[in-house]
Amino acid sequence: MNLDILTAISPVDGRYRGKTESLAGYFSEYALIRYRVRVEIEYFITLCELPLPQLKSFDNNLFGRLRDIYRNFSEADAARVKDIEKVTNHDVKAVEYFIKEQFDAIGGLDAYKEFIHFGLTSQDINNTSVPLSIKEALEEVYIPQVEELIQQLNDYAEEWKDVPMLAKTHGQPASPTRLGKEIMVFVYRLTEQLNQLKSCKYTAKFGGATGNYNAHHVAYPEFDWREFGNRFVREKLGLEREQWTTQISNYDNLGGVFDALRRIHTIIIDLDRDFWMYISMEYFKQKIKAGEVGSSAMPHKVNPIDFENSEGNLGIANAVLQFLAQKLPVSRLQRDLTDSTVLRNVGVPLGHGVIAIQSTLKGLRKLILNEQKLDEDLENTWAVVAEAIQTILRREAYPHPYEALKALTRTNEKMTEETIHAFIQTLNVSDDVKAELMAITPQNYTGM
Repeated sequence: MNLDILTAISPVDGRYRGKTESLAGYFSEYALIRYRVRVEIEYFITLCELPLPQLKSFDNNLFGRLRDIYRNFSEADAARVKDIEKVTNHDVKAVEYFIKEQFDAIGGLDAYKEFIHFGLTSQDINNTSVPLSIKEALEEVYIPQVEELIQQLNDYAEEWKDVPMLAKTHGQPASPTRLGKEIMVFVYRLTEQLNQLKSCKYTAKFGGATGNYNAHHVAYPEFDWREFGNRFVREKLGLEREQWTTQISNYDNLGGVFDALRRIHTIIIDLDRDFWMYISMEYFKQKIKAGEVGSSAMPHKVNPIDFENSEGNLGIANAVLQFLAQKLPVSRLQRDLTDSTVLRNVGVPLGHGVIAIQSTLKGLRKLILNEQKLDEDLENTWAVVAEAIQTILRREAYPHPYEALKALTRTNEKMTEETIHAFIQTLNVSDDVKAELMAITPQNYTGM
């Protein structure tokens, strides 16, 4: 079968391709090859700028043409790299040979070709390409979607800031709150964790075969290769070089990025479940789209499928992120190859993450507030004002106020406005205090 959205094994590239396509430029095989080419070209240019003695004669006016090799990198170019790899059986070496072919196409650069990938190991390329792709994917795709979600929630929080709502703690009626405030909790939590994600360090390994610049130092001992690497990684790639490594990255900071993503996803799962419950409680109705089917058997149903879809995808994302964060920092001695295949999957949890965020947004934008149901639940639960009454009675030094309200409310008798007001009239307090207590309702006892 030809590969398309119907034959793809993973739903990330199949059913949900429309939601994840923006990530293809960062995590596809094509994208990985393009990032590798980019690192190799920028490394060669930086060697020219050093300059190495043999590169002093390189025409700096050609830097733009060299950068065009990755700026104009096409799927046909990626296919050529894969053809070379069939011979080399080594993906990074295939990139080196591809760039040498591009030098030949420019012409007159034969004397400089052996300084492509000079002194490097494949992990100097992989462990710069992958964190760079993750950093740019998060900045350009993922973070803007989280910010869009936060903005939508913030808009709702403002729109519904004065809507009173019965709270539920332990699944039981509790002191009333306001709908806007409860949504603002998620705005706050997501903003806090997004800021932590933005503050994560993106580090890269760049130090030769076992991290010591052995080959660089033996060829050119007069240069400070650590400083060169620091400058190259920082200035050309926008990353930070890990100062002490084996042949591969330590991956500790990448693990921090994955953990930060998991915290964001966990908050969205919490949000999905809350709104699912609010819909179940009829606090929200959902916009109906002509032609859509909620259930194959029950024609009346409009299911909260977007929140369910989001929760499921976030569960998968977090499972993979946890595995990545735990596995990548562990390697046998100076390296084994387990990180190589694992790194190819870093786009998978981000794919499930963006699917989920878009599903949550879709679900939120279907909501229709049912204020009548919110008010009905408040009106049917007058027992929740007991906390307010006993607190004011404490202020007034009334004897055993908690116990008095407990005796009143913890019965099978339904508490109504009349029941509460009748109780207030029996209290041995001033008329002013009674009036204060009588003014409290489930609708206005919502705090600050």
